[in-house]
Amino acid sequence: MIAVFYTLHAAIDIYWWIVIGAAIFSWLYAFNVVNSRNELVNSVSTMLYRLTEPALRPIRRFLPDLGGVDISPIILLLALTFISVFLNYTIQPMFGIGAM
Repeated sequence: MIAVFYTLHAAIDIYWWIVIGAAIFSWLYAFNVVNSRNELVNSVSTMLYRLTEPALRPIRRFLPDLGGVDISPIILLLALTFISVFLNYTIQPMFGIGAM
C-alpha cells in the first residue's frame, strides 16, 4: 500500500508542476514573449494543452466570465492540494501508514 500512496503523491506533484508550467507558458504565449511560429514552441504548447485541458475544461464550464482572466488553473491547483492532503491525513492512517 505504501507504494500506491507514494505513486499517487508523485503523480499529483508532477501534474501540479505541469499545470503551473502551462499557466506560465500561456502568459508567455499571450504576451508574444515566445515565437508562436516556432515548431518547438507549438509542440510544447500542444503538449501542455493536451495534458491540462481535460482537467481545466469542467472547471471553466462552471466559472463565471471574469473578463479574460482565467482562474481555473488556481482552482485545479487547490483541488490537487486538497486531494494530496486528504490522502496524507485521512486515507493513509486508515491503512496504518504514517503521513508523508
